[in-house]
Amino acid sequence: MEVRDWQEVFGVIGVFVLLTCVITVTIWQVAVTARAKAAIAREAAYQDLAQRSVRAQEDVVRELVETREQLADLRARMGGVEHVLREVE
Repeated sequence: MEVRDWQEVFGVIGVFVLLTCVITVTIWQVAVTARAKAAIAREAAYQDLAQRSVRAQEDVVRELVETREQLADLRARMGGVEHVLREVE
């Protein structure tokens, strides 16, 4: 083989190595981008879940306060009824 033949062989090998590197880096970057998008979507879902949980807890607290107020009112009324019943006896 002549020198020119070897140069062509090395040139072809170099082009294949270059293409392989470019394709590998491109696939790698696409995968990294996909993972980043998935992480962002997952984080947004967690934030939405956290906000809904906070709202639900606030609703529960509000209902608990209302229930306590109703219970206090009921106790006061029961006290009044007991007082009337004692007076009647």
